[in-house]
Amino acid sequence: MKILKCDLLLIVIAVTVVVLMAPPTISAAKVGVTYSTPDFSSGSFQVSPERIVAKIVSLEIEAVRLLDPNPETIRAFASTNVSLFLSVPNPLVPMLASHRSHAFEWVKLHVLPFHNRTKISMISVGDDVSLADAPPPLFLLRAIRNVRRSLVNLGIETVSVSTTFSFFSIIPSPFPPSLARFRSPNGDVIIKPILEFLEKTNSSFLVKLYPYYIDSSVHSGFAFFEDPFSYVDDSSIIQVRYGNLFDVMVDAVVRSLAVLGHESLPVVVAETGWPSWSSNSSEVYATPKCSQRFLNALVDHLRAGKGTPLRKEGVSEVYIFELCDKQQSERTWGLLDYHLNTKMNITFFLDDIPEIEKKSIQLNYLVIVCMLFLAIISTVATLTCCSNIVSAWKGTPAKRERKQKKQY
Repeated sequence: MKILKCDLLLIVIAVTVVVLMAPPTISAAKVGVTYSTPDFSSGSFQVSPERIVAKIVSLEIEAVRLLDPNPETIRAFASTNVSLFLSVPNPLVPMLASHRSHAFEWVKLHVLPFHNRTKISMISVGDDVSLADAPPPLFLLRAIRNVRRSLVNLGIETVSVSTTFSFFSIIPSPFPPSLARFRSPNGDVIIKPILEFLEKTNSSFLVKLYPYYIDSSVHSGFAFFEDPFSYVDDSSIIQVRYGNLFDVMVDAVVRSLAVLGHESLPVVVAETGWPSWSSNSSEVYATPKCSQRFLNALVDHLRAGKGTPLRKEGVSEVYIFELCDKQQSERTWGLLDYHLNTKMNITFFLDDIPEIEKKSIQLNYLVIVCMLFLAIISTVATLTCCSNIVSAWKGTPAKRERKQKKQY
């Protein structure tokens, strides 16, 4: 019995130490940024790939989507911990679809030399490709398949392949999310075969999603994740309340996927953002203040890991458009200007959480540890009590037998 109690006490101490040593974790979407090489012919400030990568690493950005990847830029990410999401530019997609050898050459140039030293995780074949001039779905789907087969033939099976759609090109309206559908006939003719391919290859559905482009009448509060603004979807059996426009749009995508039988397909937001300036003076929300307000609220929301009403785990990855401003652009979206100077401070990671939030997380963690400790103590006490009762029950006849022997 003493050995049993000692063992139980050691278990309590060991479990408690392990739990206390384990840091609190938050299940959240991966948050990255997009980057495209400036057009230096237009007089843009020239920045080397190495300097861009150094800036990304210094900002502790964990993932980057390269909109126009080139070998020099990909090579600069070697031996970093930054995850890369490559995009095949739209003009190349018809060529990749025409013959597998073209896809093979693209993969040999952009993936094969680097995949052992860089974290290439995903390839998007095209970005909101227009299918009007080709018989669907052969044009886009064939290009996706050719890239996938080229990767497999080269022994690279850890890189998923998909294509990026624009929300407004495929879904008429996000309101209400429970009634969202892909546009006809594109949903059945173009998107459904691609979804079947993504399901078979464990790939994700990629979508560009911009709350900024929704009617400005809903911008006040609701677009910025601010209470008490909300929207109630009462079109489903159970009323669903939404606290922000981003989740409404995500669930419109999730519901559209479910209608076609792919409700569990992972969703990646390949682009989202908010402009800090517009050449159109009527765009009154295109300001640095609104941009930082939206992006910080978005990252906080994603970091909380709460998901959406229709997708409890939420989206798996989100890419903010974009890292750097472009010169001679109608709008500026960058976290940095084109000289790589910081325009706004976005809290990407747990280390950047304000102190009050850290204390809240630590307090919740301490409560959980205490509850676990009390549960273990309670279990030990119960087992000890039960063992004592059993021992007492077993010991009573023995005592009586010894007394009887003494009488004789």
